[in-house]
Amino acid sequence: MSQSVRTRPEGSGQALSKAYDTALLDLDGVVYAGGLAIAHAVESLATAREGGMHLAYVTNNALRTPDAVAGHLSELGIPTGADDVITSAQAVARLISEQVPEGSRVLVIGGEGLRVALRERGLQPVESAEDEPVAVVQGYGGPELPWGRFAEACYAIARGVPWYASNTDLTIPSARGIAPGNGAAVEVVRIATGAEPQVAGKPLPPMHRETILRTGAERPLVVGDRLDTDIEGAFNGEVDSLLVLTGVTDGAQLLAAPPRHRPTYVDADLRGLLTGQPEVGEAGEGFRCGGWTATAGAERLELEGDGEPLDGLRALCAAAWTVAGEGVCELETGKALARLGF
Repeated sequence: MSQSVRTRPEGSGQALSKAYDTALLDLDGVVYAGGLAIAHAVESLATAREGGMHLAYVTNNALRTPDAVAGHLSELGIPTGADDVITSAQAVARLISEQVPEGSRVLVIGGEGLRVALRERGLQPVESAEDEPVAVVQGYGGPELPWGRFAEACYAIARGVPWYASNTDLTIPSARGIAPGNGAAVEVVRIATGAEPQVAGKPLPPMHRETILRTGAERPLVVGDRLDTDIEGAFNGEVDSLLVLTGVTDGAQLLAAPPRHRPTYVDADLRGLLTGQPEVGEAGEGFRCGGWTATAGAERLELEGDGEPLDGLRALCAAAWTVAGEGVCELETGKALARLGF
């Protein structure tokens, strides 16, 4: 993928599982939500894997260990080994290990995933600011993480101990809806201390580097549901991306995406790995995909035609992103999206 400004989703004449050697799949909102498999995920991934595509699971959630994640995926019917899982805990542990001596103590504000990743890098997890840590690392600790853990981080940071965060996702999908993520917890410590953490997770380079080191991918495709982590991470890594609409991103957010948040491909769910992608072509002053034509009017995006709703959304993306250029589309989009059911 070039870093030129993307003005429309791309087409593909062959299935994405054949065009790319490795799928770098986000988990929450892509493969499962609230621990339950998302519709079509299990069978789509099985077909892609049987066709020769390597599947790697890349998550900003630092709570669980790769073994635990692999076990959960296997229970859902997606055979997975721990080596197929890459977490932001691993990325931040590598980042810390490159800046402190081996065997150093690191104050952990988070779950077991962080502790395992730190030990893998030869670092010693500790629980208190009084344990003389040389670093503080913060990752998602789940809904039961005690409030006092944030205070422990603040005590150490106030003494000048450097602060690291696995990721800064403000939200995380759950079975009951959207819940606060690690980014919300990071904001608590930021407000209390005035400090800024070094961040490793998507969309930043340490996570992409960790993923490539662990998978050896040569033609990777990032698959995600979040524009500001998955898609921006692919943009920063200069690799292609597939946005699936099973998580937090809705149609309006997609149409308003700035260049770094514009995916290469858009599809409803993981069945998009198994198909080609339709071309979006120019049609007079607008853009056509399937049976739909989208144009940018003076105040709103206009949509004419009929057919598959996703084709209409792709045409709208082309109209919105073209008129926005390097900025964001500020035209009204609600009427056109409502016609498509988005």
